Amino acid sequence: MNEWQADSNEEAGIRIRQHETFQERLAAARLCTEKLGLAIPTLVDGMDNTAADVFSAWPERIYILNEEKVHYKGGPGPYEFNPGEARESLIQLLSTP
Repeated sequence: MNEWQADSNEEAGIRIRQHETFQERLAAARLCTEKLGLAIPTLVDGMDNTAADVFSAWPERIYILNEEKVHYKGGPGPYEFNPGEARESLIQLLSTP
């Protein structure tokens, strides 16, 4: 039932069951947003994983969207996951008139 559990999550005592409903997925996203102290909008994919498929987001990837255009497309995680690079891209976007 639980498809993927990272060793780092196990070490940190983080265990979230595989979602069977959208409400479970939404609750997990709210928990993660709270625990990570995120102040940015957090979007939750539907149970059909359409956004993950379209953006090739599995297991993790950072995108910065400006209106309907992709401003930054990060590499797939965990090895090409680069929050610092994404931060610089966001600073560039926000400083452009």
